[in-house]
Amino acid sequence: VISGKYTDDGRPMLWKLRDTDFHKNKMCYFRDGKYHYIGLINSKDVEGKEIWAGSNSEGFSIMNSASFNVNLDTKSKKTIQDQEGVFMKKALQSCRDLQAFEKLLRKTKKPMGLAAHFGVIDRFGNAAFYEVNNHQYRKFDANDPGLAPNGYIIRTNFSHTGKKDSGYGFIRYQTAQSIFHEADSRKKLNYRTVISEFSRCFRHPVLDEDFRKTYVGIPGGNHFINSGDLITRHGTASSILIQGIKRGDPKEMSTIWTTIGFPHTCVTLPLWVRGGVELPKLLTAEAAENSRLNQWALELKKHCYPIQRSSGYKYMQISALLNSDKTGILQQIEAFEQTIFRETEKRLIKWRKNEIPKREIEAYYRQLDQMVSTFYTDKLGVNHEK
Repeated sequence: VISGKYTDDGRPMLWKLRDTDFHKNKMCYFRDGKYHYIGLINSKDVEGKEIWAGSNSEGFSIMNSASFNVNLDTKSKKTIQDQEGVFMKKALQSCRDLQAFEKLLRKTKKPMGLAAHFGVIDRFGNAAFYEVNNHQYRKFDANDPGLAPNGYIIRTNFSHTGKKDSGYGFIRYQTAQSIFHEADSRKKLNYRTVISEFSRCFRHPVLDEDFRKTYVGIPGGNHFINSGDLITRHGTASSILIQGIKRGDPKEMSTIWTTIGFPHTCVTLPLWVRGGVELPKLLTAEAAENSRLNQWALELKKHCYPIQRSSGYKYMQISALLNSDKTGILQQIEAFEQTIFRETEKRLIKWRKNEIPKREIEAYYRQLDQMVSTFYTDKLGVNHEK
């Protein structure tokens, strides 16, 4: 969670890398609550009962990370569990700001079935993480210099209010602290940095090596690394960077930068609630079908993790992503994304000043569909029939 007081354009941001067993993800536009909203869902979730990150028409946005060092007592383990996706859906349906979100936490029946950190921003400049367990929550305010002297708060899979030295993600937490600190010192806390440098970070703090720097200087070949403690690893299904709004922006214009598949093999596309129900076709799918862009990313992911048996999922063939020939999958994706970033920024200059018609955003979605489809066919060799 990043306060707008510290980003280079004054807009708060949420960043989520989704590690899950559900690697097939898609986006959906919902009109089933007080407010309309866009949410990330598991592709098999036909009714959209669980949301794993999203933003609504009031400029309220939310995401989560699981916590594994709370609700550890025997009684808690026997109660209702895994309600995070259901709870986030309720929040997007009904909350316009952090005060409404806190009210929802208070009124939710206890035990809540929650063991998570919820990152939340709203259109009033509020930005915070909430560490939540079955019975209570604690707020960590990104605008409070006592709690967040550099304007950001990081969580992986352990709570600061939970049992000490229990949980997961300590090495990734160390990496995140390092890259955030460096970006802040360079005044580069912006959406491009988060998408391109954070979600695709190859640093390992224990081994004291940045694998990106090493392998961009080596020709393509059969080079493997253990990716288990990298920020993005085999279990990372997707990523979202929500760039919130600041005073003067239309409230429906939070930009949901969506990496719907494995971040190293998936292009990032922007979404806005203002654009209405017709999202890019590459990010959506009917019934229990998977989104096409996620499926293409999964096909390319096989080149990164070719060892299928036993513990092979730990070992990433990094030369498939990065090499001195600049033919790596990730290198090509990052070069292509620069066009999307530039084209989107040009439109946002106008769209953030005016009540734009939805058809302009819909037209841009269709353009992105075509651009990305062509890129995956012509540059990455993906078979669209799969």
